[in-house]
Amino acid sequence: MPFCDDLWRTMEPVHAQVLGHPFVTGLTGGTLPRDRFRHFVVQDAHYLRAYARALTVCGAKAPTDSDTAMFAAHASGAIAVEQDMHAAFMDALGGSAEAAAEEPVGPTTLAYTSYLLATTHQGSFAEGLGAVLPCYWIYARVGEELLELSSPDPLYRRWLEAYGGEGFQQVVADVLALVDRVGEGLSEDERSRVRGHALQTARYEWMFWDAAWRLESWPV
Repeated sequence: MPFCDDLWRTMEPVHAQVLGHPFVTGLTGGTLPRDRFRHFVVQDAHYLRAYARALTVCGAKAPTDSDTAMFAAHASGAIAVEQDMHAAFMDALGGSAEAAAEEPVGPTTLAYTSYLLATTHQGSFAEGLGAVLPCYWIYARVGEELLELSSPDPLYRRWLEAYGGEGFQQVVADVLALVDRVGEGLSEDERSRVRGHALQTARYEWMFWDAAWRLESWPV
């Protein structure tokens, strides 16, 4: 079995829960309250800055020069999304990216990014790859499926087009090809560790949507 198929069987139940979450269904229905979307955008900007750092660590440990170059490009792309698309979103929501950057990193965002950075720094390349994979793959699957539904809200439609479009789908396809290639050389114990990291960060993906839905903040 290709390693990607093995990993998706682990992640798929979480993906199904993401698709049914009221935040996600509110995007396509156009009913998602703007304060929830703003919370998501602010925290996603915090998240992507840390995710880019995790990708650079993956690049440093990557098995080939082309793999290193791929992760470097993806890290740069994550920063570009944070700077460009999120800035446009904040402008439409009546704020600025500079002011949003000063808002606190939320509990779920901090937990998720801390896990990513710890795993990529302390684990093997394969373990780090498993940790960063759900952000790629679940966003691609969600974007692709929701893009067909679109949204009556132009702001939400722009988000769907960014992650459901062919450009991002190709980025993810390249990562999945690497996952299968790396998986061929892993022992069953190593595969189990990668699988565990992928499941954990897939859960964090669901929690990230849920945190925005709940307008999560620090309790004290």
